[in-house]
Amino acid sequence: MKLVKLIANLGYGSRKQVTQLFRSGAITDANGEVLYADDQVAHADIRIDGEPLDPPPGLTLMLHKPVGVTCSTRDPGRIVNDLLPPRFRLRSPLLSSVGRLDRETSGLLLLTDDGALLHRIVAPKSRLAKVYDATLAQDLRGDEAALFASGTLLLESDTTPLAPAVLEVIDPRHARLTLTEGRYHQVRRMFAAVGNHVTALHRSRVGGLELGDLAAGQWRVLDEEELRRLFVG
Repeated sequence: MKLVKLIANLGYGSRKQVTQLFRSGAITDANGEVLYADDQVAHADIRIDGEPLDPPPGLTLMLHKPVGVTCSTRDPGRIVNDLLPPRFRLRSPLLSSVGRLDRETSGLLLLTDDGALLHRIVAPKSRLAKVYDATLAQDLRGDEAALFASGTLLLESDTTPLAPAVLEVIDPRHARLTLTEGRYHQVRRMFAAVGNHVTALHRSRVGGLELGDLAAGQWRVLDEEELRRLFVG
């Protein structure tokens, strides 16, 4: 792929704008030598204004989504894309969230431009474990763990029972729930089904990946080892 098209596809501007970057000398190699549009250079050796080029297609990010931010690109409020470099919105292929966390849920969110990977993660047969920490309005009554693990709980408006889920009681009003499916507002609806209300919800793990100490609003690129680990946990 020609350098102009490569750099334009990464969101740095239109092909015309990228051509202007070449003409201005803003695009160099790792040693600071000015590059030209027809040069053959490894992706890792390209610099724009002295900064390394963004990762090529196949990019997957882990982001700590804060409360108050939505995964929709059309929401009038604050959206996930606002937490990323503006040029990421212009990448081709597009960077998309892998599933969603609602506005009032924080925690681990994956984004990728790899359609095959996205499908593999969200496909029902993948059964990737997702771990949520829930703060509740009322004390747990004591039978929730058995009910959630039974595989018989039918949520309102659903036609099939939920797959078994694991509930760990942290204290009377805090619980950790591990799911292997991802129905609409599932955690909140599960607790509503037993007469409780979730006041705060945080996703800490997806598959074998944990959010760790990544601060709210921060993100980082996942490497190949981390992507392999995603399907191990």
